[in-house]
Amino acid sequence: MRITYYYHYCVIGIILFVLFLPLLAIGLYAFADEWGATLLPNRLTLKHFQILFSDERFYLAFGRSLFVCFMALILSTIIILPVTFIIHYRYPSLDKWMNMIILMPFAMPPVVASVGLLQLYASSSLMGGPWILVLSYFMIALPFMYKTLSSSLKSISLPDLMNSANLMGSSDFKAFFQVILPNIKRGLFTSWFICFSFMFGEFVFANMLVGTRFETLQVYLFNMRSTSGHFTSALVMTYFTFVLIITYFAMRYSRQNDEK
Repeated sequence: MRITYYYHYCVIGIILFVLFLPLLAIGLYAFADEWGATLLPNRLTLKHFQILFSDERFYLAFGRSLFVCFMALILSTIIILPVTFIIHYRYPSLDKWMNMIILMPFAMPPVVASVGLLQLYASSSLMGGPWILVLSYFMIALPFMYKTLSSSLKSISLPDLMNSANLMGSSDFKAFFQVILPNIKRGLFTSWFICFSFMFGEFVFANMLVGTRFETLQVYLFNMRSTSGHFTSALVMTYFTFVLIITYFAMRYSRQNDEK
C-alpha cells in the first residue's frame, strides 16, 4: 500500500516537473544577461523587464486586449445568459439542438473563420477596429459559457425554484434575478474565467482581422519576436504572471463561496 502511495506521488511529481520545465527555462532566459554554452545563465539582470515596462506599445497592447476581452464577456453574458435560461425553463427540448450549434466554432478553424469575416465585412467600418474582434471573441465564448451555465441550471432544479418563486408572487423576471442568478453565480463566474483565458491568449483572429491597426498583446508579442529572445521571454513571463494572478483570485473567490 505504501509503495503504491509513493508511486502515485512520484508520477505526479514527474508530470509537474515536465510541465513546469519549459516555463522555468523561459523564466531563466528572461532574467539572463548572457546564456551561451553553459547549463545556467552566466549573469542575471532585470534590464529586459525594464525595457518591456518602459515601452508604451506594451501598455497600449495590454489595455486593448483587456478592453476587447471585457467587452466580449459583457456581450456574451447579455446574450447567452438569458438564452440559456429561457431554453432550460421554457423550451428544454431545444437544448440538444443548442449543444450541436455551439460546436460550430470548433468545427471551423479560426483561419477559415477569419477569411470568411474578411470577405463579409471587407467594406464595413467594423474591419480593422475592436468591435470585429468583440464579435469574433463572442464565437469563442459561446460554447464555453453555454455549457457552463447549462450545467449550473441543470443542477439547481430550475422549474421547482421558478414555480416556488411564482407562488410567492414573483414574476419570472424578478425570480430570475433574485432566485436563479444567485444560485448560478459560481457557474457564471467560472464561465467568465474560462472565456477570458481563451480570449486573452487568442492570436489568429486578432492578427488577421485587425493586425497592427488595433495591436493586442498577442499581436504585439508576434511583432516583437525578432527583437530579442530575452525581451520576448520577459513578455511571456509577464503574461503568465498576469494569468496566474487572475487564477489565484478566481480560486480564492471560489473557496470563499464554498465556505459560505
